[in-house]
Parts: sequence; structure tokens; C-alpha cells
Amino acid sequence: MTIKEGDSLPDVEIFDGEPGKKIKVTELFKGKKGILIAVPGAFTPGCSQKHLPSYVKKYDDITAKGVEVIACISVNDPFVMASWGKDQNVGDKIHMLADPEGKFTKAMGLELAANPVLGNARSKRYSAIVDDGVITKLNVEPDGTGTTCSLSDEILKSL
Repeated sequence: MTIKEGDSLPDVEIFDGEPGKKIKVTELFKGKKGILIAVPGAFTPGCSQKHLPSYVKKYDDITAKGVEVIACISVNDPFVMASWGKDQNVGDKIHMLADPEGKFTKAMGLELAANPVLGNARSKRYSAIVDDGVITKLNVEPDGTGTTCSLSDEILKSL
């Protein structure tokens, strides 16, 4: 079942930026207003050239609207996510979450069958506004990979 607006985030443990730092996504957003973005893969063109950079660029605009936490999740290992975060100059602005087994992505119901290109199931591209662990706005790309409704300018319209 696909998660929808009004649903709580799945209580799944993943990695936050490094292999030794496991967290539950629910804890990251507990008592906070935040943005969760998901990408099909770190270092892929749409993710590296448009999606994640749009949030780095608009960080000040987003936080000015009361957002306390921004996180980017991908079905990648924590080493890759940490390296990609450095490559994209996210600093401490964006949590780079690794979902190596896709457990969080499966619990969200937003898997993308990307086997021919990316080697295994990945996440559809989306952005979500999360308020104390509850999704209040969810923008899933219609084809799962495009860069239209999930970019920062679109999420800013809903904040």
C-alpha cells in the first residue's frame, strides 16, 4: 500500500550519513516540521543536477518557512550517501539518509523497479512535508524519476 497524506512515516531504522549512525526516520522528524526528499540513486544525473541541488540552493527560503529538518533518502549504502553529500556540498543542511535494503522505501510503498539500469529496486522520486512524523504534503513524480513536482520550488508553494 502506498503511503498518502495524513499517514505517519514508517518506523524503520536506517543510516544517517555514516555506517555507525543508525536512526529511525520517525525520530528525526519527531516534534518537528520537515522535508523528506527521496531520489532513485545518488550520483545519478537528475538527482545530482536538479533534485538535491534545488534543496541546497533554496535551503534558506525553506527554513524561513519554519522547516527545522531536511532529509534526503536513497536506496544506497551509507558510504555512498556520505560521499554524495560531500560532492553536493550539503554540509549540515541536509541529512543524507541511506536505506541500503530498501526497507523504508518498501514501507512507504514507493519502490521503483530500476533493475535494468540501477541494479536493484530503488525509490521513486518524491518530496514530502512532514509535521511531527505525519505526511501533510506528498509530491511523487508521475513516472517515478522525473524532476517536476518534487523540486524545492514546488514544495515551497505548499509551506
